[in-house]
Amino acid sequence: MTDNPHKALPEDQDLVELFQGLDTAGVSDALDKLGLHGQALGILPLDNYKEAIIGPAFTVKYVPAASPAGTVGDFIDDVAEGDVVVLDNDGRTDCTVWGDIMTQYAGLRGIAGTVIDGVCRDVSKALGDGYPMFTAGRFMRTGKDRVQVDTVGSPVGIGTARVENRDIVIADASGVVFVPRGRARDVAAAAREIETVEETIRAQIAQGKSIREARTATGYHTLQRKN
Repeated sequence: MTDNPHKALPEDQDLVELFQGLDTAGVSDALDKLGLHGQALGILPLDNYKEAIIGPAFTVKYVPAASPAGTVGDFIDDVAEGDVVVLDNDGRTDCTVWGDIMTQYAGLRGIAGTVIDGVCRDVSKALGDGYPMFTAGRFMRTGKDRVQVDTVGSPVGIGTARVENRDIVIADASGVVFVPRGRARDVAAAAREIETVEETIRAQIAQGKSIREARTATGYHTLQRKN
């Protein structure tokens, strides 16, 4: 692995730890319960990843290229270990903003994964390396001279969700959710409460109770209802 001079900060590690063992479904329910919108509509995993990736967002906003065009990927040198690269390409599917060189470099630098409101290419490299990617699709045409980086570290929009730099990203085989950094502890606590109830339901149906009985006994139908 290439040494990454940008190490994960203790405060980031603490927030990431809050979500260890949780999945996007439970976090999504917790967001609903707290009246927060963080589900990334239309952003799908390249593979059926067995575990969730969790990390702070490193946000990048793309815009149509100027003449002459600006850069497309140099920001990657500034991404810390454990970060999730979050790229807003306005949902464009006609040109990519991520390919095999970025995949290789990100993996070597210990970057946790990449989320794109747009498309990627060189999918076989990401799959072969086991590098987690979540995108709106796949397309081989380069984004060079078509798009360029506009801002780094600014708010972006990903699949109808607003994402601030350093918000917490949770992504798995079901999709991607974003948790506002300032609400991370609230969301994680709510998600764990929901998971505890669901574990109780699973235990009860394994012991022979009907789903109706188990759900009624645990208040399942109100789990994600807003407080």
